Order: sequence, then C-alpha cells, then structure tokens
Amino acid sequence: MRRFVSYRSRQRRWEWSLLSAALLGMVAWLSGPENLGRVNYIVQDAGLRLISRPAHPDIVIVAIDDASLAAIGRWPWRRALHAELISRISMQQPLAIGMDVLFNEEDLDYPEDDVLLADAIRRSGRVVLPVLQRVNGPTASSTALPWPAFASAAAGLGHVHLVPDQDGVVRSLYLQEGPAAAPWHHVSMALQCVATSVVPHCTSADGKPPANPPIMSSGPWQRAERTVIPYAGGPGHFAMYSYIDVLRGQIPATALRGKYVLVGTAAPGLGDMFATPVGQPSPLMPGVEMVAQVLDARLSGVQITPASTALNTAFNLVPVGCALAAMLLAGPLVALLISVGLGIVTLLLSVVLPSWVGLQFAPAGALAGLALAHPLWSWRRLSAAAYFLRLEIDRLQKEGLSGRVLGGGRETGDFLEKRINAVEHASRQLRDLHHFVSESLQQLPAPIIVCDLQGCILLTNVAARRHLGVDATMSLQGQSIVKLLRDLVQPDTGEPLITQATLRSRDTSVQSEVRDAQGRNVLVQCSPFTDLAQAGWLLTLVDVTDMRSAQSQRDQALNFISHDIRSPNASILTLLEMQRAFPGRMSSDELMLRIERYARASLGMAENFVQLASAQSQEYSMGPVDLVALLTEAVDDLWVLARDKGVGVAVTEAPDSAPILGERALLSRALNNVLHNAVKFSPPSGAVRCSIVAQQRHWIMSVRDEGPGIAPELQNQMFLPFQRLHDRSHPTITGVGLGLALARSVVERHGGTMEVHSEIGRGADFRLVLPKDAGAVQNHSVLQAP
Repeated sequence: MRRFVSYRSRQRRWEWSLLSAALLGMVAWLSGPENLGRVNYIVQDAGLRLISRPAHPDIVIVAIDDASLAAIGRWPWRRALHAELISRISMQQPLAIGMDVLFNEEDLDYPEDDVLLADAIRRSGRVVLPVLQRVNGPTASSTALPWPAFASAAAGLGHVHLVPDQDGVVRSLYLQEGPAAAPWHHVSMALQCVATSVVPHCTSADGKPPANPPIMSSGPWQRAERTVIPYAGGPGHFAMYSYIDVLRGQIPATALRGKYVLVGTAAPGLGDMFATPVGQPSPLMPGVEMVAQVLDARLSGVQITPASTALNTAFNLVPVGCALAAMLLAGPLVALLISVGLGIVTLLLSVVLPSWVGLQFAPAGALAGLALAHPLWSWRRLSAAAYFLRLEIDRLQKEGLSGRVLGGGRETGDFLEKRINAVEHASRQLRDLHHFVSESLQQLPAPIIVCDLQGCILLTNVAARRHLGVDATMSLQGQSIVKLLRDLVQPDTGEPLITQATLRSRDTSVQSEVRDAQGRNVLVQCSPFTDLAQAGWLLTLVDVTDMRSAQSQRDQALNFISHDIRSPNASILTLLEMQRAFPGRMSSDELMLRIERYARASLGMAENFVQLASAQSQEYSMGPVDLVALLTEAVDDLWVLARDKGVGVAVTEAPDSAPILGERALLSRALNNVLHNAVKFSPPSGAVRCSIVAQQRHWIMSVRDEGPGIAPELQNQMFLPFQRLHDRSHPTITGVGLGLALARSVVERHGGTMEVHSEIGRGADFRLVLPKDAGAVQNHSVLQAP
C-alpha cells in the first residue's frame, strides 16, 4: 500500500511538472505586448484613466475652430494672418509658441506673406515649428521640413508623430524620431528647450541651448525612447481661445503671459483627429490637443514607460507560478480561490502600477494562464481519481465483496459516477458497523472516552461530554485527553493521573478515585485495548460525588447523635443519679431547672438538625415574600435577647418593599439564625446594623455585627455543618454549628448566594443575596429539589 501511495505521489508531481512547464512556456510567449492586444488594451486604458488630473495652468491652445473659419473663410488662410497672430501672441510674452501647422512649401500666390511670417517668427524668438515624415509618394520615409526661411527663423523644430496601436487608438509616442544621423525631439521637448535650458537634453557643454540638429530630409527614419501618453483628460480639457478672438485682441491682456501657447486646428474635418483611451465627451482628439497632453505630462512630472520584455514576462509568470504551487499544495477549493485572487491582484496591479511606479504592463498572458491552470489541473486530477476508484473496486472484489455490494453493474451515469457509486456501496457496510458501535456507546449512562496511545480522542459518548462540561452535540475527536483530564490528580502524590507515559504503557490498567477541579469525586477506570487497526485506551469515568456526600452526611449524623445530642441526655442522667445518691444536696426546683435546660438544649439541637435536613432536601412551597417585612419581624423577635445582652439592633437602610418569590418560613428561619449569631457574638453596648439594598437583579440583605471577626482562612468552613469557630475564644456561647449551614442551604435553594466579609477584630458582615426574578427562583428550586 505504501509503495502504491508513493507511486501515486510521484506520478502527481510528474504530471504537475509537465503541466507547469507547458503553461509557463505559453504564458512567457503570450507576455509580449503584441499578443492578446485587445485584452491588454482594456486593462491599460483603465490604468490611463486612473491618471487623469487637472490641466496644467501654463498650457493654452489657440484653436482654428468653426468660429474662426466662419469669420475668415475657408482653409488654408494667408500666411500674413499667421504672422499677425504670432505677433499678437508674442506681445503677451509667452514662454513658447508651438505652431501645429506645417509650412513646408513656398506661397507662390502671396510671396510677400512668407516674408511677413518669417519676420514674425524671427522677431518672436519663441516659435517652434513641426517636422513630419513623408509616408506616400516617391519621397516616402523622408522628412517634411518647414520652408528653409521659416526653419532658420524658428527657435526650434520638433516632430509631431504619434503611434496608433492595432485598434487605432493612440496610447504612446516616441520622444525621438527622424533620420538616424539627426533625429528630432518631440515638439513638446522643443517647446521646453525654448522656454528654459534646465531640461537635460536642452543644454550643451557650454550651458547654452544647442542649435537645431542638421536639417536632413532623407535617410532611414528611426524611432527611440517610446513612452506612454499619460492623458490628463479627454478632448477640451485645456484652456482654449479661438483663433479669430486672439487675432482681434478679444482675449484678456495677460491670458497668454508666461504660458505655453499651442496653435493648431480643432475644427472637425480640418486637421488630424486621433482616437484616444480617454475619448470623453468626444471620441476623437485634435492633434494640437495631443501635443498639449504630452507637454502637460512633462510639465507635471508624470512619466509612464512600457515595461521591458524581461520585466513584463516576470510579471506574468509570477502569479501563474503561485497558482500552480497552490494547486499542488492546497485543496481544490482553496486553489481555485487563490487563482481567482491572483487574477484580481494582477488586474489591480496592472491598473495602478502606471500611476505608482510609472511602468505599464501587459497582463493578458498572466490572465490567460490563470484561466487555464485550474481547469487543466482539475482535468488531470479527475482522471487520476477515476483511475484510483477503478483500482479500489478491483481490490474490494479480490477481498471478497460481492458484486451486489459493488453495484452489480446496474448503476447508471458516466464512468466516474459508476465507480464512485461502487466504492460508496462497498464502504457503506463499514459505516453502518461504525454507526452501530457509536450509537450503542452513546446510550451508555457512564462517561466513556476512547483514545489512541498518544492520547488523541477517537470517540466519546454524550455522558462524557456532559461530564467534561462541553456541549453534548460537540465533537471532541482529535483533542488531547491528557489536557482534558489534567485536573484529575492522584490523591497521594498530587501528580496527574492520566499522562503520556501512562498511555504508552499498554500493559498497565489504571483504577483510582480522584477529586477534580470542580470538587467532584470521580472513579477513573482506564483499560487498554488492541484490535487489528490500532491500539488505544478505554476510559470510564464514574461520578461518585453523591455517594461520598451521602456517606459524609451519614458520618455527620452519627457524630451528632453520638456526641452532641448524647451530651445533654447524659447530663440529665447524671443529675438524677446524684440526686438519688445525695438527696437533699440539691433542691427540687434547682434540679428541675437543670433538667429542663438540658432537655431544651437536646430538643433544640434535634430541631436544628431536622430543619437543616428539611432545608436541604424538601421541596419548597414558593409564594410572594417581602424581605423588608421579613427583616422587620426578625429584628422584633430578637428584641428581648438583644436587650438582655445590651446590644442594639437596627435597620439602617431599606426600600419600601423588596418582593421576591420564596419559602417564607425557611427564609425567616435563615435570617433569624444570622441575626441570632450577630447578637450572640456582639460585645455589650455593641450594635447590629441591618440593611436591604437593590443591586441589578438581586436584593442584598446585610447583617453587620461588631464581634471578634473571622479569619479569612476560616471563612470557607463556617457554613459547614457542626463547625464552631469560636469554641476557644467564646466558650460561654453555646451551639452546634448548624445555624449558618441552614441559612446557606436556604439561600442557595432560592437561587442566591451567602457571602461574608470580615476581618479579625472588626466584626463580620453577612450578606444574603437573593434574586428578584421569580422565574429564576422557581427553576433553581426545582433543580435543587431531590
């Protein structure tokens, strides 16, 4: 069997290794941004929308819009108008002027306009003109440069190319494009160079802005420094003025001061329009706004670059590898939840990492791997389960189980369901047998626990769970019996009765009577057993507390009869014998008084004993009782005794009424016993103070005296029968020690508690705590009655 299990384990790891290698290889291949592009675009666009921000205040667009076309006429316009526009913009001293209008040919119709425009560009000293790549005709792949007069007059040149993805949406661009010998920076970088020389690429070795690169119009066109466009918002996001308003001077005098001014077409059908991932409210964005988006990102310090191939591959492989490890080590449900969680985390990281670290990832490969990993592995495990069930069916048939038990070929369903049903039929007999044994054990009245040699519990019955103080429906299987029974200690040594060493010694039976932490007397019988499957222990716990309590009460009764109640009777007989032997030495009256005193003492002790037995065992007849009236009557009854001793008894605090449900006669007797003790032990001229106060759900009836007090170590003994703690300190005070025992029994039968607070030399405060809730009193009384 072990060899078979080891073989299965090796086969499982081998299959997992093959699946992992194939799946990780597929994910690595799909990690390229060109694969599963639509999925990548959806995730990446969500990340770009997350970076939206207010438009940079230093960017202004002068738009060639519909209003300008209506006022000036159809496009193209005369270059003299552009010259005038540049002059008017330059008057407000902008940082730089970007003309997103291509002037790559001489104006043959109005040559004087070219002179005006070149002069305006030169006088401004802040104009940047665009550079394009020719893509059609015989000059394809060459550079479309501004007319030489304009190029030489411009402060800078820059390309305005964008890189649409496969779906036609513009998400990135190259910061450098052009012939390999002299590539052009993007126009946004050229604008920064004109505005300031702090930008690193703008300064040369002598600290001055470099001259424009050599004007080359031919040669292989190359691209470098690809970057993602971190869009600030959709179309219309930036401050915009109409071309005609600027030309007429109808804008504020400082609207363009210290700004980057971009001039370009915004009217539909007039210039280039681009689809963007943030195409709201319009789906298309003019080229001049695309330049503004790139410039805004550079001015705001927001930069996003596509992750390298190696980094993107690692980003996709890590979650798939973790999912595969979870499938090998965890259960099917846990592995599925982990795979789903890894997919969600991968998506979230792909969305937020561009804004956090400036890297854009393509997560489609990881998502595809996570989607395929669990179904593929589940298919392999399902095949392995079907193979295992077939082997188990063959093994059960060889061991003698009939075809009827195995299903007899009459089961319906697919091949896996048939095999599952056959194994289920075969194991049903074992379950029925186990159920029969378990149910029989549950019906036994004695607590029984079955454990193995290590003390791990295998089976318990209801009586055992109740004995251990847990829910009867709770299973203790798998818990340590050594920990559960650690409070059972040997009476002679104080060591735990059940230990690991005891359980390992299978040849020794244990039988001992111990006392647990709850004060119960428990007889423990521990016997070893051995069967074909395993060895262990069978423990039986017998609660003999009631039997020991009955024995203790019997001993107390015998002690009472043999000592306390015999003493006054023996004294009576002694007086009678003395009277016969020495007549006349004692008068008849004195003899009768002494006999009467001893007889009353004997009768009182017998009566106290009977009252204690009744308080402990008889069923109470509950009725409405007012504790205030009860306390007043008890104080009145003790007035004569208190007067003779010179002790004052008073009720210092009490409500108008304190109603409870109880046995009036027994409560009166208990209170009289407490008051009688307080008066007996109070010194002459002392005082006994009584009170009744409410505390949440209880009435607290307090009796405080000024007697000798009780030592803390003796306070637990004073409520036991026949305990007299002051025999030596107060030998003249008679009694048999049953009064406080009766008081505690009565209070506890009413669902309350008896408390004492005392210090040596400072008197004692006895408190009878009784519940206000009548239902609780009734239930407690019924449960306590024998």
